[in-house]
Amino acid sequence: MQKFSLMLLWHMHQPFYKDLAQGQYVMPWARLHALKDYYGMVAILREFPTVHMTFNLVPSLLVQLEDYARDEAIEPAMDAAFRPLGQMTPADQSLLLETAFQINRENLLFRYPRFKEIEERARAAGSEAAVQLFTAQDWLDLQVLSQLAWFDEIYLSEDPEISRLVAKSRGYSEEDKVTVRRKEIELIKVTLEEYRAASERGQIEISTSPFYHPILPLVCDTAIARESHPGVPLPRKVFRHPEDAREQLRSARDLHERLFSRPPRGLWPSEGSVSDEALRIASEEGFEWAATDEGVLGRSLGILFSRQADGTVAQGQELYRPYQLDLGERSISLFFRDHQISDLIGFVYSRMDAEAAAADLHGRIKAAARTVTSGAPLVSLILDGENAWEFFPRGGREFLKSFYGRVAQDPEIEAVTATEALAVASPGRLSHVVPGSWIDANFDVWIGAEEDNRAWDALSEARDFYERKSHEAGTDPKKIEIARQEIGIAEGSDWCWWYGPEHSSALDEAFDLLYRKQLSNVYHVLGASPPDDLATPIKQPVSRAIKSSPSAPINPAIDGEVTTYFEWIGAGIYQPEERQGSMHGGQQFIEAIYYGFNDQSLFLRLDFHEGFSAALPAFDLRISLNGESPIRIQASFLGGRLAKTQLWRREAPVDARTIAADSLQIAMGGIFEMRLDFSLAGLHPEEQTRMQISVWENGLPLETVPREGWLVFELTSEPASW
Repeated sequence: MQKFSLMLLWHMHQPFYKDLAQGQYVMPWARLHALKDYYGMVAILREFPTVHMTFNLVPSLLVQLEDYARDEAIEPAMDAAFRPLGQMTPADQSLLLETAFQINRENLLFRYPRFKEIEERARAAGSEAAVQLFTAQDWLDLQVLSQLAWFDEIYLSEDPEISRLVAKSRGYSEEDKVTVRRKEIELIKVTLEEYRAASERGQIEISTSPFYHPILPLVCDTAIARESHPGVPLPRKVFRHPEDAREQLRSARDLHERLFSRPPRGLWPSEGSVSDEALRIASEEGFEWAATDEGVLGRSLGILFSRQADGTVAQGQELYRPYQLDLGERSISLFFRDHQISDLIGFVYSRMDAEAAAADLHGRIKAAARTVTSGAPLVSLILDGENAWEFFPRGGREFLKSFYGRVAQDPEIEAVTATEALAVASPGRLSHVVPGSWIDANFDVWIGAEEDNRAWDALSEARDFYERKSHEAGTDPKKIEIARQEIGIAEGSDWCWWYGPEHSSALDEAFDLLYRKQLSNVYHVLGASPPDDLATPIKQPVSRAIKSSPSAPINPAIDGEVTTYFEWIGAGIYQPEERQGSMHGGQQFIEAIYYGFNDQSLFLRLDFHEGFSAALPAFDLRISLNGESPIRIQASFLGGRLAKTQLWRREAPVDARTIAADSLQIAMGGIFEMRLDFSLAGLHPEEQTRMQISVWENGLPLETVPREGWLVFELTSEPASW
């Protein structure tokens, strides 16, 4: 068999978890995956110096790792894991219980018997009971083991201090906890150094992605989705900002050059998403190659790649080589991944014996290369370099060592970087690529579903607002820059990955909240009030709220207190579902809503959970009514007292001098109460309207009731169901 090239690319990515407005990380995954995956994946190559490959390091991940390496990251989950026991608050304990067990149970958690014991006790008792039942030693052991379980296999074996703590297994001390924290920072710092060293010795090439991992073709023009999927429903507003795509690429290139002392040659477009326009911009920004999936190549050539029983591939002569895409005066080289073999690594081999899996992979690559009967075959394998390994025993290191060893010893295979591959392979030529991603050669995961399109519309509105404000005289340039970053973050692919029907996780609520906060920050930092729609979750939950309808007219005294039990009899009640929230996405302040009306006024009462005033000394309540003339009552509170009331009509504030006395009454004491005259609200008997209540802090939404959107009701003479 003739010698062939293997181009293996590992893609390293985590979403941008930092809330720029608050300056803290709302999820710990960049840090935890740095402990588990990034170091070992490159450090293992020291054992196989002839095996070359490419690592794609996404800029939004790298800047987070820099933050942690400098020990400047503020992350509540990390703080809870390392807080001295005497300083831990009930909130710290709840957050630790919530985050500690969000881990692969079989391969990571159960590996440590004491960790497994604590998890089983917490699960049996429930989080609230566990807070009361756990001893001081339970908390110390949980803090330490919840971190040790994430440490990289190679680092575990090489570092004597970490090895000692693993061998200790229980009975940890405050000093042990300090050691683990120091080692986390050290490991993240040495990770970046290990990639630089491997790059400098020529064993790896480091490529990049657009800075915040956006779907570049959709950022250039959302209408492009219909070329790969005719008839797909599109957002109400067209999003077309190729200048943003260029900025995402330029920022990625600049960061890469700063970190690795040379500009990147290659690009893994987020999710392998390509279009002629996006690739032309990449070429103009100095990128020499990009990569995507075989499905895009098949659609561009009008052929199918089918696997034969012997492992060869029909039309493999076209698949197993790079291409040059001609774009008028520009061109860029393209790699197309073998979809099937790449997915076997990511989704199948974890269930096999490590040696058997490595042997199968080795054999399949050689069979694929046999497909090519002329020229120098190039097999491209491209896949996620982190998420699969928690499903492998021992982090998949035995599998990788066995596979790399086979490649190193096989005289027919030369494992090369992407740029090295271009020097030896004979490229094909393309004049057009059908736009698409590595999933089904289209963009359906990120656009077309109702939730996806709502997210795009919210992004479009924020982007338009930013554009207007950035050109207004007197706008602070520093604030414009922060808002621009927030737009870039919101353009990232990860938000719409979780919207729509394709994907869901226990963290849906947290991702949804973070996305809406990023967009809210755009308005907030530029001195405007975010739209009410950003208080409403995009990811729609199944509501299990308790509801009862108004049964009689009411006329309660508006004094902020439960004056008598009887004054709210006849009101309807809406009681939100009690829930265990995802990290920073599960805040719940409103315990119950009472609502009703008489022939002149609408009445509202809010009961808050215990501790609400202490948790939020300063906050805003927004009561939005979306009738014939949409209005919003915005009540600001400081120290539990009403500080300011403002009425908005169609997103514009109403001059308080034009509001008739007593047409709007608000009181806050033990409860919140409000009376709103129909005449002021522009409401009419028999009219159907909608109401939404939201809690805001520092211009950002914290909770919306109902979570599914709006309470719908009719102002009938006989109260009916809302």
